[in-house]
Amino acid sequence: MKALQMVDTKTQYQKIKKEIDEAVIGVLESTVFIGGKVLNDFTDHLAAYNGSKHVIPCANGTDALQIAMMALGLEPGDEVITPSFTYIASVETAALLRLKPVFVEVDRQTFCIDAAAIEKAITPKTKAIVPVHLYGHAADMEKIMEIAQRHNLFVIEDNAQAIGCDYTFSDGTVKKTGSIGHIGCTSFYPSKNLGAYGDGGAIFTDDDALATKLKMIAIHGQSKRYYHDVVGCNSRLDSLQAAILDIKLKHLDEYISARRKAADYYDKAFAGQANITTPYRAANSRHVFHQYTLILEGTDRDALHQYLADNGVPSMIYYPVACHKQKMFDAFGGSGYTLPLTDWLTERVISLPMHTELEEEQQAFIVSKVLEFINKS
Repeated sequence: MKALQMVDTKTQYQKIKKEIDEAVIGVLESTVFIGGKVLNDFTDHLAAYNGSKHVIPCANGTDALQIAMMALGLEPGDEVITPSFTYIASVETAALLRLKPVFVEVDRQTFCIDAAAIEKAITPKTKAIVPVHLYGHAADMEKIMEIAQRHNLFVIEDNAQAIGCDYTFSDGTVKKTGSIGHIGCTSFYPSKNLGAYGDGGAIFTDDDALATKLKMIAIHGQSKRYYHDVVGCNSRLDSLQAAILDIKLKHLDEYISARRKAADYYDKAFAGQANITTPYRAANSRHVFHQYTLILEGTDRDALHQYLADNGVPSMIYYPVACHKQKMFDAFGGSGYTLPLTDWLTERVISLPMHTELEEEQQAFIVSKVLEFINKS
């Protein structure tokens, strides 16, 4: 059996090596390393895949969120509602711009922001909502968009973990996550479902005027070269990464299918285990399983994490400390929040290896070690 990894990017690369190598060599021979046809082709293909009118590439997913907030004209002191149970980037960008993060609970089943909690947190200072499609499952976007419309709020989707996820509205309309809010943001960090071989990110919108502003902000606020209309930043996706991503985009649905197949195996193997809750799959969200995350009850999560490591099985805890409890948010009143469900989850979640190259022999070994520990407890 091959050594286990949380994400096996090497084997994935070996399967598409010829395509990738040709694409990279093409960029090297062109010497067009920033901008150009390769980048434009990728953004066109990504827009078509995601069902978005505009795609603005950038340097990483954190920049995507920051540029989105800058483009919406949010001012210091404006409130942005976000889950606390998420990666720090979803919230850090608001704090960086001197906005006020307002932390709310998540849904216990989906791990995504609770729409009812959003409604309760709205004040006259609220300007935006940042739903995070955590682990590859969509947030309840129909309710979130209805709330946003009723209160005249912007919605910035953090789609870094759920690219390719289909969300179905009650009228049967199907949209990709990242194409539903006013702006969608994603990351191409190598471990993501659509991962580069370096860093990268992208911003999605259907709004023409907003797209123009997003593009300007990402290139120093330029309307044309050397003419700077707004304060911007320098955040670009280079042509080498665009070439690699364009190849991998063609395989994305295949990768999602592989992840779902691996999730099916885990689900079946853990069925009936009283101490284990497997990932929920809402009927209106096509889970893309960026992570396969269990909730453990009646067992020592941290001890299992160590036991698995001792037996050659990697696992991760996403996330052991909620955002509102991070020191960086003390100045924003983070320690004043009471979010019992979020705290409960941080003590009980554990993620198992999940990637496109998982083999049944590997999964059988992973499952055996998890159950071995739990049955000893």
